[in-house]
Amino acid sequence: MKKYFSKDKWQFMFYTMTHPADGFYEIRHREQGSVPLAVAMVILFSICFSMNRMLASFVVNDVDPRTVDSLRELSAVLLLYLLFCVGNWSITCLMEGEGRLKDIAIAVGYSLVPMIVTMVPATILSQGIADNEEAFYTMLIVVGIGYSVIIALIGIMQVHNYTLGKTIVVLFLTFIAMFIIIFVCLLLADLVNQIYNFFYSLYTEIIFRN
Repeated sequence: MKKYFSKDKWQFMFYTMTHPADGFYEIRHREQGSVPLAVAMVILFSICFSMNRMLASFVVNDVDPRTVDSLRELSAVLLLYLLFCVGNWSITCLMEGEGRLKDIAIAVGYSLVPMIVTMVPATILSQGIADNEEAFYTMLIVVGIGYSVIIALIGIMQVHNYTLGKTIVVLFLTFIAMFIIIFVCLLLADLVNQIYNFFYSLYTEIIFRN
């Protein structure tokens, strides 16, 4: 496990933040990335997101901290992460994408680092700002989100060896694939539930007849 969280892996992750094109090329072709580290970034992002919703000042946050369920939000973030990775992989398999599922997972996980880095100071900053100073907080959050989107876009483009236009089309189709996966899972869950109810009713009928 140490090799997945080694100093070199951490250094390369931050190198990818400043040199995304070169970094994701190395990840795809020279195995420089780490899936466990990427998943750790997803978990860390979820924690920072929940902490922001609980601890950010009322000036910039209208969420009641008592309504925040960190475990539920963590589950939702991990589920969305998995859905996006599987959805993108399924689409790119049909569109001559070169990236593997692990490359997609690393690209998406690493792309969350800017949001993690900006969300923590933004939460701290929110404690000392007045009603007319929300712009500083908003600017930090927007910069983090914007940089993360750019990193994710470059990452997906590089690991699949796509052009920018094709990458945007693939991302659009990825979201459609995510909805299809959710729909199919709901259908399967409903089918399993109906089969269970049928056999349970049959079992109950047999018990009563005996």
